[in-house]
Amino acid sequence: MKAIYAGITAFFLLFSSASWALTLQDAKRQGLVGETLSGYLAPVNESAQAKEFADKINQARLEQYKKVAEQNGLRTEDVAKMAGKKLIDRAPSGEYVKGINGLWLKK
Repeated sequence: MKAIYAGITAFFLLFSSASWALTLQDAKRQGLVGETLSGYLAPVNESAQAKEFADKINQARLEQYKKVAEQNGLRTEDVAKMAGKKLIDRAPSGEYVKGINGLWLKK
């Protein structure tokens, strides 16, 4: 279990580097994208820019989830869901998160 948390922590560190964090934070603050329980970003509005941005981040997340899953003998989907819950819990006020009802909520 410690290895799972270490992997998820490494994932968060990957996305907290200055170049990624500023871009990701800006997109979230502007309401372009939000976190979901699936562990992946989704566009809050259906703009091409938001979708393209979410797709790029989600591809990187998928690769990281796969690594963590392999290291811990878990399914990729389970790792993604664990990360999704943490990302939603850690989302600051003013950012959008998608609830279990499928609706966007501004924290």
